Amino acid sequence: MADIKNLAEQLVGLTVKEVQELADVLKADYGIEPAAVAVAAVGDGGGAAAVEEKTSFTVVLKSAGAAKLGVVKVVKEMTGLGLKEAKDLVDAAPGNIKENVDKATAEDMAAKLKDAGADVEIV
Repeated sequence: MADIKNLAEQLVGLTVKEVQELADVLKADYGIEPAAVAVAAVGDGGGAAAVEEKTSFTVVLKSAGAAKLGVVKVVKEMTGLGLKEAKDLVDAAPGNIKENVDKATAEDMAAKLKDAGADVEIV
């Protein structure tokens, strides 16, 4: 257990640069892509790494797929755009359909677009 506690103390004491280097090594050598981190100031002037929870998401249309007309209809409903504007947005894929939405809304929108045949991602 002492080794784990020692490791935890070393991780907490890392500088921003060292955290970035650790993330690069984990990704390059082990294929592990760490979650985004933020550095929080500690009373003694040191730094501690904390996981930053994402609260705002973007729904990205990667492609309309085979059922383009259905995707245009869904985009029109979700965005409030006119038919021509929604079609232009779908034709311009890949592109953002909706930005700065909460996780539940983004997942709901992505599900509707996928049901219509679109290739969608949430970022």
